[in-house]
Amino acid sequence: MFVQLLFVVTLGLLWIYLHFKQRYRFWAHHKVPFLEPNFPVGNAADTLKPTIHFANIMDKLYRKLKPYGDYAGIYFFRDPVLLVLSPEFARTILVKDFNYFVDRGVYSNEEVDPLSANLFFMEGNRWRKLRSKLAPTFTSGKLKAMFHTIVDVGTRLDQYLAKRCVQAQRLDVKELLARFLTDVIGSCAFGIECNSLDNPDSQFRVMGKRMINLPKLKALKVFFAMMFRKQARALGIRFNDEDVSDFFLTVVRDTIRYREENGVRRDDFMQLLIDMTKKDGTGDGETLTFEEIAAQAFIFFFAGFETSSTTLTCALHLLSKHPHVQREARRCVQDVLTKHRNELTYDAVVEMEYLGWIVNETLRMHPPVATLHRITTQPYQLPNGSVIPEGVGVVIPNLAFHNDPDLFSDPLDFKPERFSVKDDFKNNFSYLPFGEGPRICIGMRFGLLQTRLGLAMLLRNYSFTIDPSEAERPLPIDPINLLYGPAGEVWLNVERIA
Repeated sequence: MFVQLLFVVTLGLLWIYLHFKQRYRFWAHHKVPFLEPNFPVGNAADTLKPTIHFANIMDKLYRKLKPYGDYAGIYFFRDPVLLVLSPEFARTILVKDFNYFVDRGVYSNEEVDPLSANLFFMEGNRWRKLRSKLAPTFTSGKLKAMFHTIVDVGTRLDQYLAKRCVQAQRLDVKELLARFLTDVIGSCAFGIECNSLDNPDSQFRVMGKRMINLPKLKALKVFFAMMFRKQARALGIRFNDEDVSDFFLTVVRDTIRYREENGVRRDDFMQLLIDMTKKDGTGDGETLTFEEIAAQAFIFFFAGFETSSTTLTCALHLLSKHPHVQREARRCVQDVLTKHRNELTYDAVVEMEYLGWIVNETLRMHPPVATLHRITTQPYQLPNGSVIPEGVGVVIPNLAFHNDPDLFSDPLDFKPERFSVKDDFKNNFSYLPFGEGPRICIGMRFGLLQTRLGLAMLLRNYSFTIDPSEAERPLPIDPINLLYGPAGEVWLNVERIA
């Protein structure tokens, strides 16, 4: 019996080995330059390490393969992946030939994980229809309507700091700003006072932390699901933990019920979603179901609070290390406010161009979304004439572009003036903090607005410095965070100046 079992196991392992070896001939067959893969990890061995972020792995591969031209082949375990090596070919993927790369190839399982039916995960025609419905959410008019909500939360942040920072106070700005943005998105997305500033253990804050941290074991499970979708769906693998999903479904259900029973309307994202559904909650293809509403509110919360809080944290850290830039930024805020009767209005914030340069440069150095992912949705002919089949993954390493000295001089230096020429980086595919093309981040304008507003409110009344012993250290990157952001606390000295 033991001998038979050993024979079966050996045969199975041999089949797996030969299967992988056959898969590893893919890029040679399509005449695409590639890195020699190692069984069974391909070129993804570093993904098993708990100390390195995926974006840094892609940056490393980019530097090795860049001499090969516009693109090269790599392998994630058994699967071939096309790594984009030039901004020009990134433009081809994201815009020119977009119809071949409509989907991100992110695993989702709506049957057991209804929140995965969101705009970020959604594919094909369902994505196209939903994108067109949600686009009006982020017009200038809608942003102006939500602006006062952000200011209200910002005022509470100012009051919170005013009590604590009469003299210089050492604060973890990463945690502080995450709580601030949690309250902003909770209010704009759900119309709910999360009160995370005063209560760091609020449910919204706790769930927010759970959403962004992806331990290596869970990361490998999701990785498996992306490679073996049918099998993963059959096994009921889900992206979101069940208690996180239940929490957001309950919040959305209670919010809708309260507004309908009390005739409440608000100028927020949730109201737009409610207006897209019938009162009985059923959809006919032109309206949204309850689960679809919950999924969009969930992704707005997830994408909105963590990306902006990461950007604000990194911006303040950079400004504390470059006091001359911080002084110039504060002068910009004061000069613009003088023109606007000292009122922090939507038009005033938009006018603060120097803050825009700082935010843009921060996003170049620390893009929260540091790799862009696509998958072929139909056979695609590469520039070399070879046709790759449907289902091949594509990675655009935008962090690697941002750090490339051939694309940005002195890429490790903080130089906001890079962005002084208006629209110089518009449609420039070496700079991709929000992606580009039809699947560019739909909330980009909202994210930039709340980040710039937060920066204006903080620089108006507070100075930020860093201890000399920490000034030369780069921010360590959290390897288990889905987004590309700092690990652990980010301590700065904060003092009220007005």
